[in-house]
Amino acid sequence: MTRRKISIAQPSFLGNEKKYVLDALESGWISSIGPYIENFEREFARHHGVKHAIATHNGTIALHLALAASGITEGDEVIVPDLTFIATANSVKYCHATPVLTDVALDDWNLDTAEIVRKITPKTKAIIPVHLYGNPAKMMEIRNISQAHHLLVIEDCAEALGATCSGKNVGTIGDIGCFSFFGNKIITTGEGGMCITNNDELADKMRILRDHGMNRNKKYWYDVLGFNYRMTNMQAAVGLAQLEQLDDLLKARDEIYQRYQSAFSGNPHIIIQNNHGAHNVNWIFTLRMKGLTFAQRDEVIESLKQYQIDSRPVFYPIHQMKFYQDSKSLPTEFPNSITISMEGISIPTFIGLQECEIDYVAESLLKSLKACRS
Repeated sequence: MTRRKISIAQPSFLGNEKKYVLDALESGWISSIGPYIENFEREFARHHGVKHAIATHNGTIALHLALAASGITEGDEVIVPDLTFIATANSVKYCHATPVLTDVALDDWNLDTAEIVRKITPKTKAIIPVHLYGNPAKMMEIRNISQAHHLLVIEDCAEALGATCSGKNVGTIGDIGCFSFFGNKIITTGEGGMCITNNDELADKMRILRDHGMNRNKKYWYDVLGFNYRMTNMQAAVGLAQLEQLDDLLKARDEIYQRYQSAFSGNPHIIIQNNHGAHNVNWIFTLRMKGLTFAQRDEVIESLKQYQIDSRPVFYPIHQMKFYQDSKSLPTEFPNSITISMEGISIPTFIGLQECEIDYVAESLLKSLKACRS
């Protein structure tokens, strides 16, 4: 029997996506004005129980927009995890501010709160906790630290839509929450993002900056230097249809998570993120293969290809990128992010992945790991 190649991720369009997109096309509202944008923003805000949702063209833009509206600028420092997708740190650089790379905890792979405190200086203005691979950061501790030091908290929820911490939706605990709707995310608009907040002033600033800095009451009059960060009505049409299915999408991903977790349970060589009692979401199932080197991890990835299984490494530590190397960031400061990156691998996770395929992926990974260790 010829087995189909199992990809790392696939989008799922099982609802009103086609209907809404065709409606947008037929209406002629295909750019950054249209009812689907308003409806998507309203429903996203309602789902999270917040006052404002501001749609953007992608998730990186959402982070930059949040920072720009918060007044982050040259001379400011923003604490970000060393282990995350590069956009988290890059968005700080876009503001000409300094991302202060900070190690993560070995158990949950998110910002180590003790390291946050150690990295705070008089120049620190904000913290960007990332809910890595859908696992919530220790937001209550981070919120307490931010309040004690009068710092903004901008949550990077790109991978964690639907996750909760202490009963609160991620993205609602900090000052601004930022989401991504890239093709492999929990819900997708192809490219897309969203900022949410309860702060009226920040929401107003984000809306103005998103639209070139145009005055809200005087068309084509610009008070500030802004950006073209708007979502299109067609993107929002897809997003609204996806949001309508969110509970079902999360349930299906939870079932995949539980089956993988069961397959790896009790194996001393496999380590899964600790959620500390929070409710994580299964963006892409990711695990550590204890004790592997970077070369051995890559060997496992190559071996899985022979089984027709796509996989990918965990993000590389940002401090290893040449344009982030400076005298302030030494490799000895980031032992946990190095370890997790070195041992980490993501395996197929998408709606429509069959139980027999999940079992096959797990079995193949264990075979590849055993061969690598022998």
